[in-house]
Amino acid sequence: MPASYLVRDFMSAPATTLPSNSPLLEAALTMRRTGFRHLPVVEGEKLVGIITERDIHRFAPSLLSRISQEEYNSIFENTPLERVMTREPLTVTPATPITQAVAILSEKKLGCLPVVDGTQLVGIITTSDMLELLSRILTGAPVQK
Repeated sequence: MPASYLVRDFMSAPATTLPSNSPLLEAALTMRRTGFRHLPVVEGEKLVGIITERDIHRFAPSLLSRISQEEYNSIFENTPLERVMTREPLTVTPATPITQAVAILSEKKLGCLPVVDGTQLVGIITTSDMLELLSRILTGAPVQK
């Protein structure tokens, strides 16, 4: 694989985002609707965090607890993402070599890296993007998205 491959060649852009004051319910519904497992959280165009499916599952109360359906729903409706999200996630730039992004994803056991230009979110690169790249390399298919 040529060392000249950059994150910009494989990232998804624009990324689906949510404002930091959005309720947890909106993140859960957006993930269900889109099939995405990671959503960058923004204030304007500035990246301020990331919310993942795992974060939502970790924060949700157990259905086996003695919590009523109304209380359960209230937690999702009234908890802003800024209380649950991972702040200051690791990021890459569009000019980051793809090999470096792969190394970060692998070493840190992350599912995605937001792609920023300064503080502005410009896209996202995920392990699914990397698996698609690997598949293309292994099958001899054209590598460019």
